[in-house]
Amino acid sequence: MNYTTEVDIDRSREHVVELLEDSDNFKHWQRGLMSLKALTGEPGVEGSQRELEYQMGKHHLVMVETTIAKTLPENYCVTYDAKGVHNIQKNYFADLGGERCRWVCENEFQFSNFPMKLMGWLMPGMFKNQTRAYMADFKNFAEHGTSVSEA
Repeated sequence: MNYTTEVDIDRSREHVVELLEDSDNFKHWQRGLMSLKALTGEPGVEGSQRELEYQMGKHHLVMVETTIAKTLPENYCVTYDAKGVHNIQKNYFADLGGERCRWVCENEFQFSNFPMKLMGWLMPGMFKNQTRAYMADFKNFAEHGTSVSEA
């Protein structure tokens, strides 16, 4: 399953990238994030890995993020691995001039077990909506300082 989402943010590309790179900010725009810990390498450096733990309603999710490529402020690529799911995510940041930036997020999901394959086939909107929600929450945090952890 593949899809692309994008959001325009009323902040400079440099500011957007600075906020995204700081893992202390994740709690402000990633609803359900319970913990984040480095596994290998320096976080955000190519080849590094970290574990992210989420509680999403009744669902508990642990995934490993691996940084694949990073040429900021233009783009970075990561993978996320969880039980039955491998997600390749490519993020691009376009400078729209002044205090405007466009974040484009390309996702490719690969499912390795029947329940996840079925979920991807029956409910692809669930994955897309989650990505859109995170991007909208990030935009709100970047533009207005609104944190989902204070909601």
